[in-house]
Amino acid sequence: MSEASIAFIGLGLIGGSIARGIKRMNPDTKIMAYMRSKSRLLKAREEGIVDVILDGIGEELNECDLIFLCAPVEFNADYLDKIKPFLKPGAIITDVGSTKTDIHEAVIRLGLEHCFIGGHPMAGSEKTGFENSSVHLLENAYYIITPTALSTEDQINRMVDIGNAIGSIPLVLDYKEHDFVVAAISHLPHIVASSLVNLVKDSDNSQELMKRLSAGGFKDITRIASSSPEMWEQICMTNSGNLSLILKRYIDSLNDIVKVLEDKDNQYIHRLFETSRDYRDSFSEKARGLIEPDYTFTVNMADEVGAISTLAVILAAKGISIRNIGINHNREHGEGTLRIAFYDKEAMDNAWKQLERYHYDLIPN
Repeated sequence: MSEASIAFIGLGLIGGSIARGIKRMNPDTKIMAYMRSKSRLLKAREEGIVDVILDGIGEELNECDLIFLCAPVEFNADYLDKIKPFLKPGAIITDVGSTKTDIHEAVIRLGLEHCFIGGHPMAGSEKTGFENSSVHLLENAYYIITPTALSTEDQINRMVDIGNAIGSIPLVLDYKEHDFVVAAISHLPHIVASSLVNLVKDSDNSQELMKRLSAGGFKDITRIASSSPEMWEQICMTNSGNLSLILKRYIDSLNDIVKVLEDKDNQYIHRLFETSRDYRDSFSEKARGLIEPDYTFTVNMADEVGAISTLAVILAAKGISIRNIGINHNREHGEGTLRIAFYDKEAMDNAWKQLERYHYDLIPN
């Protein structure tokens, strides 16, 4: 990574995590940052992540080799015009937005194709702000890089180097292809989850039985409905064309299901569940792009006082560290009461053998 001076316009969860990764890889990199919340910038400077706090968009940017736009999606394009007069020759502007077409079109309008390369680090958290940023957040996460028609190989390689430096997996895509892909795998699921939650809310009776009985399956597939309404409004509006197209395809598939249910076509329904199961099962739990491999299993045990502590003592006696314990509060799919996560496969295998000796009922995940 050759960038000696980097500026961040906005320093929240993603921008802060990138800055931390850059500082870890190259502590001598000079990092400047601007955002409305001065207190967060002061904290970033105290932690040694930010070297220079900017009061606004100005001449200080003249020395920057790379400028990250990390503000909300609808504001990033506005900053392009303000930054343009202060760009030094050879500098690159990039962004971290989850939709790319809007900002690429703004870049074309402003004549900045020669110095812009889009970016989308595919990681996040339910928490926001610099205070929740982490040097590990983007590790092993895909970092999508979207060049323009005028991007050079050297510029693309510089952005790939940034992705590698922070531990991500760089992947170069056309920005239009990027937006269609994320419409299907990210944006549509949020629409589906939110509309399903609202359907249940509007269909429930006065005793709220649906709400009371909603358990594992419903909560699993609607978890993302708890995401920020403001953020997802922006994402949907900046990718409305692709989202509309993929949503129409989904509606057509639902209409097909309605018809076969009315016709009682059990073979179609069987194929629906069979093909979706097989395709879903082909997603590797240890695939590139996952934050970490899934070293977990579930323990089916009695709900008794001291049961968890007893299990923990058994594992601790053998020096086996537990990364996390999740308690299942329902039996909808026959889950055990505890889901235990370990730091590596060796610890998971040793824990399994140890608990088998004590005749625990173990379920692989």
